[in-house]
Amino acid sequence: MLPPSEAARRPVGSREDAEALLAGLTAALSDLEAALEAETALIGAGRIRDGLAEEARKSELSSAYVLRLQVAKQNVVALARLAPEALRLFRERQASFERVMSRNQTVIATARAVSEGLIRGLSEAVQREARPNVYGLPSRPPAAAQSSSPLVFSGRF
Repeated sequence: MLPPSEAARRPVGSREDAEALLAGLTAALSDLEAALEAETALIGAGRIRDGLAEEARKSELSSAYVLRLQVAKQNVVALARLAPEALRLFRERQASFERVMSRNQTVIATARAVSEGLIRGLSEAVQREARPNVYGLPSRPPAAAQSSSPLVFSGRF
């Protein structure tokens, strides 16, 4: 199978070429889908650092898929004419991939929301501990402490 850059220079002229192009595109899609499913499983299990560790690999797989998809788009008329069944199967496979990607984005958004909630809760706890504990009205420092200004010292006496 030719790399996408070489295949882009040659128009699809036979059924074998069309099927080979769609097979390469489907393989790239399957590799990317496997990477997304692994990331989804790790992040869903709370192992965010592990899930994001394969970001470079996922980026490479995504680039390979997009390059092959561009070649297919350039040859869509020939693909539909020469390999209609293979094109239909690829489109079904692509719909399945979109569901996997949607699930991945949902898991990432959930992890982000949980993380933000934890950080916000931690920040509020730290701020609560930093406030002075006083008697009297609930959690109100004395009036002098509220309106106090910083001390300034002069070097001349």
